[in-house]
Amino acid sequence: RVSVVIIDDYRAVLELFEQLHYTDKSWVEGDRHVPRVYLSTVPEQWGKGISHEISVSLKKKLFFRAVGPLILRSNELIQQDRARLLGLQTQSVLSADDNHWLQQLADQYRVETGGKERVAELLRRVDVIPPSLILAQAAEESGWGTSRFAFAGNALFGQWTWGGKGITPQSQRSGMGNYKIAAFDAPLQSVQAHALNLNSHPAYTHFRTLRASSRKAGRPYTGLDAAATLDRYSERGPAYVKSLQSIIKYNKLQGTDAARFADMHAMVLVPADQAR
Repeated sequence: RVSVVIIDDYRAVLELFEQLHYTDKSWVEGDRHVPRVYLSTVPEQWGKGISHEISVSLKKKLFFRAVGPLILRSNELIQQDRARLLGLQTQSVLSADDNHWLQQLADQYRVETGGKERVAELLRRVDVIPPSLILAQAAEESGWGTSRFAFAGNALFGQWTWGGKGITPQSQRSGMGNYKIAAFDAPLQSVQAHALNLNSHPAYTHFRTLRASSRKAGRPYTGLDAAATLDRYSERGPAYVKSLQSIIKYNKLQGTDAARFADMHAMVLVPADQAR
């Protein structure tokens, strides 16, 4: 079941979070349950109005709480594919449907090998991402959701596209072609596209290798661990890594790596100006 909730402003969001016990108090007390509350779009007033009306601290909390459920949902969908992969790994003969699904997944995750090695490589790629890392990257890349790309295209991570739907930057970098910032119909799609990028792009092999070795050793793969592998994500290199780790530590995001969904139906938050 999915219900739609019309929100007039950030106060309505805070009130809803209070009703759902998604608050500072519950978090400090150790409750890591997150409600299935999905923001349908990044409101334009988030960047234009809220930034001037509320404190930086409250703006950050709103941002993290709104993006958190999207990250858990993205990870949940990845986990569903991973569970099916693990099931196929034990089967000696696959059905036509399973083979078709495997090929689609391999195409999606840029896996070119076949046979048993294809499933093994997919398992290295089709895996969840520490929420604290994604929260830090979303904050860094979107200016806490206030960038033009965030409210114009639900783009939280500044991903580039050369052929898809996108927004042209005011000043494109020379020598990089006619690229745009990828735009999405909903912020969840932005989170999913970012996860797929980390899980498939050759630049992030170290990210995936460390995650696989942590899983094999039974160690948690934290956002701080993951951030250390992303020196190739930005041309800022090591400075970008330090920035992510600083955001995670300063905002005490480490606890989000243990977050899980509360047992409730999904709610979609629709800004009032979008509902008319």
